[in-house]
Amino acid sequence: MKLRILFIAGAIAASAHASAQQAIVPMEGPTLRAPRLTQFDVTSGQYSLLELRLKGFEMFCTPFNRFDGYGDGLVDPADPISPGGRPTTSAGWLRANGLDAQSCFECHGIVSNLMIPPRFGVGGAGAIAATSFPGLTHCDIPDNNANGVAENNGRMINPVALFGSGGVELLAKEMTSELQSLKVKARTFPGLNVELVTHGVNFGTIRYIEATEDFETSNVVGIEPDLVVRPFGRKGEFSSIRDFAIGAFEMHFGMQPAEVVGRDMDPDGDNVVNEVFPGELSAIHIYLANLERPREMHDDRPAVQRGRQVFMEMGCAACHIPEMRTVNTSLPISFPEVPTDPCENIYMRIDLVNGSAGFEPDGEGGILVPLFSDLKRHDMGPELAETAGVPLDPYFITAKLWGVAGSAPYLHDGRAMTLREAIEMHGGEAAPAAAAFAATTPQDQENLLIFLRTLRAPAKPNADLQP
Repeated sequence: MKLRILFIAGAIAASAHASAQQAIVPMEGPTLRAPRLTQFDVTSGQYSLLELRLKGFEMFCTPFNRFDGYGDGLVDPADPISPGGRPTTSAGWLRANGLDAQSCFECHGIVSNLMIPPRFGVGGAGAIAATSFPGLTHCDIPDNNANGVAENNGRMINPVALFGSGGVELLAKEMTSELQSLKVKARTFPGLNVELVTHGVNFGTIRYIEATEDFETSNVVGIEPDLVVRPFGRKGEFSSIRDFAIGAFEMHFGMQPAEVVGRDMDPDGDNVVNEVFPGELSAIHIYLANLERPREMHDDRPAVQRGRQVFMEMGCAACHIPEMRTVNTSLPISFPEVPTDPCENIYMRIDLVNGSAGFEPDGEGGILVPLFSDLKRHDMGPELAETAGVPLDPYFITAKLWGVAGSAPYLHDGRAMTLREAIEMHGGEAAPAAAAFAATTPQDQENLLIFLRTLRAPAKPNADLQP
């Protein structure tokens, strides 16, 4: 297997070296080497799944530069925050509002920080230094309010690990499909309040009003009115791995995918077109969908068993659902994607049981996804609210706790450096659980923390992709 991967890597390097478009000196031209991967290449069958995963792996780790389209073009005085017209430091990067990394790996590179030094690996979480600051126009660094807080009006996002993403996306797509069917049911029976329950998660009710020919969505909770489950992003903004990757390229690198801006188009005016090919995004999608799932250590110590029991008794599992089941075992991959219809334009299905992702079958035709989340947005209280977008927005998708043992810091902005702090900072809908934690005995608090420490990242992620 290793020899085969080395051969693939050598073939890619050889083809890049042979291309007249590449710089003679390595890294002194585009780091996206020719021949570039097209969507036809992905779907034609000329590459095996392993080869496509390797291409996505390399794309994820590539340090992009200006020859690849890194950075924005001319500054847009009307909108100096959004990708395309942002100012930069004299060095060409910014840190605030993106342009804050050269590769995906820079922000997703810690598998576990339970040991010193930490265990590094592609697809992991990010430390505080990897926190991004989108939407920022002001930060009170001089502390003019004299309150000890450098208050800002933007967001702070600490990167999460991406392990098990294929199972998460499959679960979300199945939930979306069922919710769309319930929406059709509501239209079929005008005036009827239809309960939006899928895979055991309740998103409220929806009703179709015949007189206005529109849906009443005021009782829809934890999801946007379009009823698309978006499992990626701290706020639940992205419906798929591909959707997440598109936003990341635009935000963090200032690179514009051709499928967004159009082929041979250069709206950011940096004289680089086709900065990211659809096939390259597909390769990243395929790579991340096949990433190994996190694991729960088999530990029969009484403290661990009691800790799991405390987790249930305190109400944590109401949102952090320990395990969810899918109907199918394979993840459909589409291009172009239609968020409201995950079955549109499928070009590949990824086996999540027999492939590298390693999910366990549930015995009923689906897989077990032990993500410790409900993929629903919840009010976490004013103390955790963000001021970007909707003022004082306290809504966040339930964090996935699988792999939580070695992924500190915690919460959306990394403000909690320990699991204890993260629990104590829960507010809003989660306030009763935080109160229950504070009220329980010191021994049971410790038992709960010991249990959470059994939720680990994969032991050897990407093992078959590295020589």
